[in-house]
Amino acid sequence: MSFGSKIRRKLVKILGKDWVKDDKVTLYSYRCDGLTLYTSLPMGVVFPGTTQELVSLVKLLYKEKTSFVARGAGTGLSGGAIPHEGSVIIEMVRFKEVHEVDYLNRTITVGPGVVNLRISEYVNSNGFHYAPDPSSQKACTIGGNVAENSGGPHTLKYGVTVNHVLAVEMVLPDGEIVKIGGTHLGMPGPDLLALVTGSEGTFGIITKITCRLTPNPEKYVTLLGIYKSVRNSSESVSRIISHGIIPSAMEMLDKVVISAVEKALNPGFPLDAEALLIVELDGLADGLEEEAEVVEKLLKDCGATKVNRALNEEERAKIWRARKEAFGAIGQISPSYYVQDGVIPRSKLPEVLEEIYKIGKKYGLTVANVFHAGDGNLHPLILYDFEDIQEVKKAHAIGEEILSSCIQHGGTLSGEHGIGIEKADWMKELYSKNSLDNMQNFRVFFNPENLLNPGKIFPQPSRCAESKIGHISKGKDRLNGPKMIASKSGITV
Repeated sequence: MSFGSKIRRKLVKILGKDWVKDDKVTLYSYRCDGLTLYTSLPMGVVFPGTTQELVSLVKLLYKEKTSFVARGAGTGLSGGAIPHEGSVIIEMVRFKEVHEVDYLNRTITVGPGVVNLRISEYVNSNGFHYAPDPSSQKACTIGGNVAENSGGPHTLKYGVTVNHVLAVEMVLPDGEIVKIGGTHLGMPGPDLLALVTGSEGTFGIITKITCRLTPNPEKYVTLLGIYKSVRNSSESVSRIISHGIIPSAMEMLDKVVISAVEKALNPGFPLDAEALLIVELDGLADGLEEEAEVVEKLLKDCGATKVNRALNEEERAKIWRARKEAFGAIGQISPSYYVQDGVIPRSKLPEVLEEIYKIGKKYGLTVANVFHAGDGNLHPLILYDFEDIQEVKKAHAIGEEILSSCIQHGGTLSGEHGIGIEKADWMKELYSKNSLDNMQNFRVFFNPENLLNPGKIFPQPSRCAESKIGHISKGKDRLNGPKMIASKSGITV
């Protein structure tokens, strides 16, 4: 599939020939995002460099009734950037300008192609940072963060993307430019900004984002609880919160992940531990030491055999590098993995983690766990061989049972990766038909022709029989769906 000659000529006139691509290599490269179990070739890929170019090409595609998908770094893990039935991909990587920094009001306005970590690097010397820190922050872009309402380890204390975005400028599917939000939180009227954040690129294509800046803490205390039991480690989480202490981050790694990061990064983690719990406290220097001593005692009371402390910034950075590159480190022990993103009440962590390990054992595959323990956002890593179709089917089945367990324990489908195509059918398990219809009404308001990122978030009729995407429908048919394509995973998230 590629552009027709007529539409290609028009696109080249708008963007120039170097920014309109439909060769085989480009199409193959953009067939999926970080969810590599699902693939579909786009019609082509276009690279606008200005808002006016974006408006012109969106108006053209709208007029031609050709569907299109905005894409950033492609680190998403729910298939949100996978082209639906040959959609055109609009690559936003060229929108990487820092437009304005207002230190007095603590805001920064950037293009959607700016990498998450670059925002903090840009303002760090002036004593600020951008708080939401997905583990893929070295690669993921702020536009994608807004689309998925991304989180990260330190959002336990500081909140997710929606809590740190003040305004967006975006292009609607018919080419109209709109601005939503303002220079401060609490703008009067319906909160359209919160509605857009997390809409997974189905409402509009964002061209500018105004973010809140957070002052750097005076001090960090980073603790590493070492456990002989996953249950004891997970019980520590609720114990700390119930004590009235809110750390900036609480992250858990199990034995499989510990082994992988030691092979890849050598952070000095004990290989005989069944679990590690990273607990970070930050804030004013006064009183933080006393709080850290309380947390250390609570960890030991819950079964930690030892609690290590980062003695300097170098040791702290080593711990956080190991956590944030843990997904990539899995490549040391498995040719591929499938990651889930369910959320449960933190009090249910011990029971659900035990169920996850039992599910993996039932199907004969290893399930590793590294996740945001503080807010109950699970990221089970299902290890499998992408060349073994039976293991691919088992990976899907394990993922489904994990989601089912999350829902049964009062949780939900996603904490930050989004619904995309991966979990669209599962929305029926979480919401009534009336609720889903109401959600669709909002989408129709912004995207009436359903040309922008179609096929995402909501259940699709007869998807298994008709879709060109390698989707596998829920239940028994899900294990025998058409065009299921497994490919090697290795995205660091």
